[in-house]
Amino acid sequence: MNQIKAYLEQIAEISQADWTFFTSKLERRVIEKKAVFLKCNAVENCISFIETGVVRFFIPKEDPDKEVTFGFSFKDQFISAYDSFLTRKPSTYQLQALTQTTILSISYNDLQEVYKNTQIGNLIGRLTAERLFLIKSKREQNLLNLTAEERYLNIFKERPELLKVIPLKYISSYIGVTAQALSRIRKRISL
Repeated sequence: MNQIKAYLEQIAEISQADWTFFTSKLERRVIEKKAVFLKCNAVENCISFIETGVVRFFIPKEDPDKEVTFGFSFKDQFISAYDSFLTRKPSTYQLQALTQTTILSISYNDLQEVYKNTQIGNLIGRLTAERLFLIKSKREQNLLNLTAEERYLNIFKERPELLKVIPLKYISSYIGVTAQALSRIRKRISL
């Protein structure tokens, strides 16, 4: 609980009453490595905060080699299939833990109570929405403005440790190239 409190207190001061009410609604969950914890056609019922681990956002395909990975989330970040969470409609993508992952989750109904009864609720909602928007915007801009090699180098520069935990097939999908093209990029870079 200290991680999420430290994260939120970077933005605003939280009263003890708000903090107590908010934390009473949180549920700690441990998700095993490779487990899909939100499947397609399920309605997202939680916003979660990652205490430890790495989560992948992806669109499944019949052939697992053709899955489309479009996002990753890491320690000290909020995650959700936010469009499904807001609209209460089934998700068109899945969330998968790439490592054993510990999250703190709040349900849709509990968050509505936090919104009504605290000042912190609106802060959490805004932070989640802003974070998810920025990730989406950055990804779209990178796909439009950068080469595949530049996208790969950005991942390596921003979070080099992730290349040790994220399989290359997911990275290739994320930067929008085949595994073979990523192999050629990696070979060029290492020369």
